[in-house]
Amino acid sequence: MRCQVSVLYFARSAELAGLRCESLSVPRRITALQLWEEIVRVHPRLAVIQDQVVFAVRQEYVLLGDQLLDLQPGDEVAIIPPISGG
Repeated sequence: MRCQVSVLYFARSAELAGLRCESLSVPRRITALQLWEEIVRVHPRLAVIQDQVVFAVRQEYVLLGDQLLDLQPGDEVAIIPPISGG
């Protein structure tokens, strides 16, 4: 079963995706890494930041990996690359 989630892109991920937000249909039960792969299928240029990115799902940080996510329609998934600053 799939659901629509809101994907928010920040910093470098927004530059690579060419937009700041969109709605995507993804499986409801999916690992964080599989979710990343679904997003990269839509925006292949994001692949270059895979080793640097984290998600925030429902405003909680999630590392890319085997963690199983149980997504609900309308959930927010933020793509957060490293942000440098001082």
